[in-house]
Amino acid sequence: MEKIKMTTPLVEMDGDEMTRILWKMIKEELLLPFIDLKTEYYDLGLEHRNETDDQVTFDSAEATKKYGVAVKCATITPNAARMTEYHLKQMWKSPNGTIRAILDGTVFRAPIVVKGIEPCVRNWKKPITIARHAYGDVYKGSEVKIPGAGKAEIVFTGEDGTQIRELIHDFKEPGIVQGMHNLNGSIESFAKSCFNYALDTKQDLWFATKDTISKKYDHTFKDIFQEIFEKEYKEKFDAAGIEYFYTLIDDAVARVMKSEGGYIWACKNYDGDVMSDMVSSAFGSLAMMTSVLVSPQGYYEYEAAHGTVQRHYYKHLKGEETSTNSVATIFAWTGALRKRGELDNLPELSSFADKLEQACIQTIESGKMTKDLALITTLENPTPLSSEGFIKAIREKLEEMV
Repeated sequence: MEKIKMTTPLVEMDGDEMTRILWKMIKEELLLPFIDLKTEYYDLGLEHRNETDDQVTFDSAEATKKYGVAVKCATITPNAARMTEYHLKQMWKSPNGTIRAILDGTVFRAPIVVKGIEPCVRNWKKPITIARHAYGDVYKGSEVKIPGAGKAEIVFTGEDGTQIRELIHDFKEPGIVQGMHNLNGSIESFAKSCFNYALDTKQDLWFATKDTISKKYDHTFKDIFQEIFEKEYKEKFDAAGIEYFYTLIDDAVARVMKSEGGYIWACKNYDGDVMSDMVSSAFGSLAMMTSVLVSPQGYYEYEAAHGTVQRHYYKHLKGEETSTNSVATIFAWTGALRKRGELDNLPELSSFADKLEQACIQTIESGKMTKDLALITTLENPTPLSSEGFIKAIREKLEEMV
């Protein structure tokens, strides 16, 4: 069979631990036999990020601007334990946070729905899409350990020399301080991305923050969303028969649990991080969630929404068999390949991406799946497969289609 040709490379961002192992398997079994794969490769594994003083992360984001489409493996965001384990020069920031800040987009995450994997929340009938703001807040925060008594202040010095000062706390003992920021322009891009995505998919849009407590920071998000909606989108939403409404984040959580789904839930950066994990887990598995970062300039970065599966990686290093769900990582590749095909007018590439996704779904619905799904499926007598066995089962199904 002649391989499908590509004309423009994808930006390929390799990652860490078990997902790095899966990444190699996916390429060898599901992509390279069928596609003349063109990528510009960046190793975002923690060791290489440390060697390059994290410059590789910045380079991969700039390459995404150049080529327009990227696919990313899960990566480690180091904590104190990882500092020791990997002998790091410093506690490098989240690569996802760095890339999102450079591309300034919105992350849309939605569960991959298959027969036999029923949501834990019994009234959820339709997918819930999380729209996560991808800039600022704690991901670009500055933190200080306070050694003892003293005053901590926020100080803003304008270009004209004027100052704004706000007391954070008058410390009587050691403590901690965190400073966060966001940009009106980024919030505006976030709002427009959400409104446009709602119109494209004809789904209601919810937005929630904690403006009753955060009367300036969160309230600014609320005000910008409302102003843009009234000026640019209200009539379009009315014509499409869809709704936009704002509520407090705690009220939104309560509403979500009692809803049927089928809407977009827009969240600030950290809220979106947490809630997308809740939604994906409740729909079946963290490994059953699509994730795409869409920038206002039309850059796309596809990734799996879960972590690096550290526990399975340690088993793998010991030579023990693992059963790690690779669906979200496969769907990151299919999303990127489909978009590359759309942008380059290569329908056969987009069609291949569709077939690979169907091969994944049909493999699971036939009863062949990884252990995380076998434990929760309503299908009778499922066949739990190893990490490699599952990918090979998908390949068999894909070969039938292709």
